[in-house]
Amino acid sequence: MRGESAHKLVAGHTTFIGAATVPGVLLSMGKFPGLVPGRGRVVGEVWRLDAPELLPTLDKYEGYNFERRFTVATLARGRRVRAMVYRYRGSRNHPIVPEGDWRKHRCR
Repeated sequence: MRGESAHKLVAGHTTFIGAATVPGVLLSMGKFPGLVPGRGRVVGEVWRLDAPELLPTLDKYEGYNFERRFTVATLARGRRVRAMVYRYRGSRNHPIVPEGDWRKHRCR
C-alpha cells in the first residue's frame, strides 16, 4: 500500500488500480501485518506491477514466512479482479487486526 515500506521497492514501476478488499484475516506481528485464510475481509490496494522482473525483489523483502498467491480482490465499486497477495504461513499466535485494516490499526 502507499506509504508502506514495500511500496518504495516498486515505486515508478506500478500503476494504481484502486482500493480493494481480499478474503482473509489480518494478523498483527508488531511492525507488519500478515494475511491468513479466514472468514473476513482485509483492506488494501490493487496495483499493477509494470516490471514483473521485480517479483524476486518483493519475494525477498517478504521473506520465507510469506508465499505469493493469487486471490480475487473486490475493488471499491464492486468490480472483482485477480490479484497477487503474500500470505503469511508462520505461527498464527498473533493478535487479529480488527476490521482487517492495517492503516487504522497502525494509527491507533
